Amino acid sequence: MRRTYARFALVAAAVATLLTPVTATTPAVAGPLGPTASAALARRDLPQPPPADVVRKELDELTVAAPHSMTGYSRSKFPHWVTQYGNCDTREVVLARDGQDVVQDDQCRAAAGVWVSAYDGKVSTRPSSEVDIDHVVPLANAWRSGADRWDTAIRRKFANDLDSPQLIAVSASSNRQKGDQSPDQWVPPLRSFWCTYGRAWTHVKYVYGLNITEAEKNMLAEMVDTCSA
Repeated sequence: MRRTYARFALVAAAVATLLTPVTATTPAVAGPLGPTASAALARRDLPQPPPADVVRKELDELTVAAPHSMTGYSRSKFPHWVTQYGNCDTREVVLARDGQDVVQDDQCRAAAGVWVSAYDGKVSTRPSSEVDIDHVVPLANAWRSGADRWDTAIRRKFANDLDSPQLIAVSASSNRQKGDQSPDQWVPPLRSFWCTYGRAWTHVKYVYGLNITEAEKNMLAEMVDTCSA
């Protein structure tokens, strides 16, 4: 029933439209990363995943299986970044959402702002070169987990999903270190983000009916356990 509903929702739902970029208004609070960074870290940078007790149940329902072959994989099979509204594509919407004091030009491109990477705490002010939009569950990992059997419409939704905790603005260096690795191979350097990351990864795989490996499941359980540590 869950997989039937999830697949119906994915096919039926249009990519989110008419979204308004959000500029942080949280007052600066002194902290180890400085006032601006502390304020940004206090904000919710991606749609909040379910609480730990719900995610643990989702994790138990995921299918444990060996990775599928990468034969036929290409990032172009996951069309991104798609236009969300006007001149704004998915990347620019996430940059505006996750940054502080973001200024956009008439083409919706982020021209100024401050971004604090939840993965490693790095503060960036140059979005074009220092900030990447990460797919929490990477496209290649999704392919190995079952997306090789999807049609283009579902892959497009997955690659541009603003409703699930799947897209987040992080430092370019951390995104490139992560690559397409699963949590048993790479975790955010900031342990304080493990709870959110583990919940987000699990929930995205649950929503899309993707498989996990045994090692991946074990590490996800460890990460979610940090929520109550």
